[in-house]
Amino acid sequence: MTTPKDDIQFADAQDVPVRYMQRLRDYYLALGYGNPYRWAQYAEVPFCPLDKSLSESRVGLVTTAAPFKPDAGEQGAGAPYNAAAKFYQVYSYPSDQDQFLGISHLGYDRVYSTAEDINAFFPLAALRQAAAQGRIGEVGPRYYGAPTNRSQATTVQQDCDDILRMMQQDEVDLAILVPS
Repeated sequence: MTTPKDDIQFADAQDVPVRYMQRLRDYYLALGYGNPYRWAQYAEVPFCPLDKSLSESRVGLVTTAAPFKPDAGEQGAGAPYNAAAKFYQVYSYPSDQDQFLGISHLGYDRVYSTAEDINAFFPLAALRQAAAQGRIGEVGPRYYGAPTNRSQATTVQQDCDDILRMMQQDEVDLAILVPS
């Protein structure tokens, strides 16, 4: 007797997905950078347990989504890749106001993702709902945008410091990071 499991056809061992990490390393070398791209991999990841319950905590939101740039072309849902929509400085906006945020400046699978659901890359509405339901204490007064300019040094030494300083000013207890 055969089972459905017996009918599974596995690919040959050498038939693997595109080795995208190696491909990106090769790409950066081809662009003339003196060393291949290296992903941030830390031997130890800093973690701090909460001092209070989630229902008493102020939650901040960090996103890589971009604010609308009037002169940068198409940026809405389904827009083609748009490098002109990139941003290079940390930003913040009041979390009690809705504003356009898009991801046309990022490379993502536009065949299977349309960017129509902002909650997929910017779940501010879900955080507001969690606060209204008492699941979190409150949403921080601002949300924060982290640039995606692919420089680890700039991200770690400048952007993270800027966002941390703003979160400390806003007395945020914990952050949700939503990279797009």
